[in-house]
Amino acid sequence: MRWQDGRESGVEDRRGGGIGTPHIVGGGSLGVIIVVLLLSFVFHVDPRQLLSATGGDAATEAAGSGPVAASSCPAGDETCRFADVIHTSADDIWSSILTSEGKAYRPSAIVLYSQGTQTGCGYGQSAMGPFYCPEDEKIYLDLDFFTTLEQQLGARGDFARAYVIAHEEGHHIQKLLGVSDAVHDKAQGLSRTAANRLSVRLELQADCYAGVWARRSDDQKHWLEAGDIDEALGAAAAVGDDTLQKEAQGRVVPDSFTHGTSAQREHWFKAGFAKGDPADCDTFSGSI
Repeated sequence: MRWQDGRESGVEDRRGGGIGTPHIVGGGSLGVIIVVLLLSFVFHVDPRQLLSATGGDAATEAAGSGPVAASSCPAGDETCRFADVIHTSADDIWSSILTSEGKAYRPSAIVLYSQGTQTGCGYGQSAMGPFYCPEDEKIYLDLDFFTTLEQQLGARGDFARAYVIAHEEGHHIQKLLGVSDAVHDKAQGLSRTAANRLSVRLELQADCYAGVWARRSDDQKHWLEAGDIDEALGAAAAVGDDTLQKEAQGRVVPDSFTHGTSAQREHWFKAGFAKGDPADCDTFSGSI
């Protein structure tokens, strides 16, 4: 991916202000992949619930650090620059899409942190993987996750990393359109199995929106190279519920799916990429 000439708009860089080893809920001894499996990016639950479950109020008070103004990445920090360029591109693309449809757009922000940080949803921890907080409309990312993505989940390449950020930006679009709040409210009255099915549809739509961004941004910048889409599809497949459950416990439990199977995640990314049309991302109607 030829991203180096992409526009940068700044990141909230909270790295270097770590608060010690983060407390991990539900980890056990199954290794890094299981930590990721159990928490936000892979088995996504509403961050407001997950962060509360990790002791958000007390931890936030202990952290003692508020938001940091957006700034340029340190000289030579190419991973930071990459995150900035991809996030900026996603914001630019979706601003164009929504404003062309007569809808209001507010840009999200991307926060880079190490180990743990305060968020509008409570206390965020690196073990949770990347996540979007709807309360402050920010994407939270510990850049070490990219190493986990490659070494533990087998998803390699810069476009696999871009997919991760674009997926989280997809959740921002769902927030702006009222989709995520509607799903959250509806899930309150449902059984866990039924709520999980709603979560799957929400996550697959975010995958589709990532595909929309990939198509639209390439139409503008022509920055994709041979193999880039395969990298994104590889990342989508690597974090499919069935693949991760099989890796973690040797069996698959469909009722506990919250993101969708590897095949579903690949399918919906490709659906968004095919024409770059958000109208093709209706995962809430019909079968998925």
